[in-house]
Amino acid sequence: MTNRQTTILDYEEAKRLAASTDPGDRRTVASRTDTQPEILFFLANDASAEVRREIARNNATPRHADLILSRDPDEQVRSGLAAKIAALVPTLTADRVGQIERMTLDIVETLARDQAVAVRRVVAEALKDQAGAPAHIIQQLARDLELSVCGPVLRHSPILTDDDLLDIINGQPADERLVAIAQRAGLSGPLSAAVARTENEAAVAALLGNGSAQIREETLDRIVDLAPRFEPWHAPLVRRPALPPRAAARIAGFVNDQLVKVLESRSDLPATVRDAVRAAVAEKVTPRPAPAPFAGAEPLGIADEDEEATRERPADRARKLHDAGKLDEEAVSNALTQGDRGFVLAALALRGNAPAEIVDKIIGGQSARGVAALCWRAKLSMRFCRQIQLRLANIPPTSVLNARNGEDYPMSETEMVWQLEFFGLKG
Repeated sequence: MTNRQTTILDYEEAKRLAASTDPGDRRTVASRTDTQPEILFFLANDASAEVRREIARNNATPRHADLILSRDPDEQVRSGLAAKIAALVPTLTADRVGQIERMTLDIVETLARDQAVAVRRVVAEALKDQAGAPAHIIQQLARDLELSVCGPVLRHSPILTDDDLLDIINGQPADERLVAIAQRAGLSGPLSAAVARTENEAAVAALLGNGSAQIREETLDRIVDLAPRFEPWHAPLVRRPALPPRAAARIAGFVNDQLVKVLESRSDLPATVRDAVRAAVAEKVTPRPAPAPFAGAEPLGIADEDEEATRERPADRARKLHDAGKLDEEAVSNALTQGDRGFVLAALALRGNAPAEIVDKIIGGQSARGVAALCWRAKLSMRFCRQIQLRLANIPPTSVLNARNGEDYPMSETEMVWQLEFFGLKG
């Protein structure tokens, strides 16, 4: 953003300000769009990073100066330049390949390879939905190791073909990358089938929630086959448009009563589908005779029945401790040691003020970064977070995130917030 200009800057005045020992004077001339190109070029090498940041953001800066700034040691300089230059890419037409256009593309390529994640992220955000973006840069960004860089491109870029995306899926990418692909608008049938074949909990849930994705009936049948053991798939399955009657009836057989009601109330489904659902529900609720006891077994006594009736659910036990201010890390650690998975999941939800379904999605997704961000939100130590990754999320030891400096979280707060927002957890 440039400073407000009320008068035209005289050349001699611009020279005087550019040579001033006061960085404020130099910033003033660096921010103005009527400053002469040679003076802006001169200031691109200024000793003050704040002056160079103004030059990087200034649309009047000559491209030769931008090329210098693309390798500037200051990250904010490069980030400001990335936002400006990447926005110019859509204006570069195929029939214009002059020196300025080539230099602009060279700068974008340099910034897309920048060592700073923040810089690459700016480039990815600017190019993610541009049909005229250079294909080789999009391919590079789509395979970036940082989710905040590759995620937007995988989710939106029209440059990526089905073959490109199938190649990425076949490379067994991290869960969040699969989720990003599954969320693409108009996802094709072959790509939907490829996502489903991964049996990745978070990615298939995202696929089912993508109303524009084309899911072939055989792919949906395969998902329904697996769905009883993947609770996060149930709600998007129930709300999936154009459900075949057979699939709807099968879904009604394993989802909870609340989701059955949602399925029954869908006015967009044909009468044959609703009839199939009602028949499945009727079969589900028909009382079955109690199995005969094993030979020699003692009958269940009243005391045993009372004990069963009063047994608390893990979530209720966690809630009581939380309300009493006793749901500390030691309590969660003890539950993890005892294999009380339900209690630990409930504790993460309570301590992190997060919906249980999102906690399930993060843990089930086996994303080390996502789990670390959740533990951070739940105010658990990074040392204990390592145990959560290994023993609750079943993340392989080679993929687990470890504490930095023995106890610190290895990600910045910004990155952890981004991870949580990626899974739908905000605030």
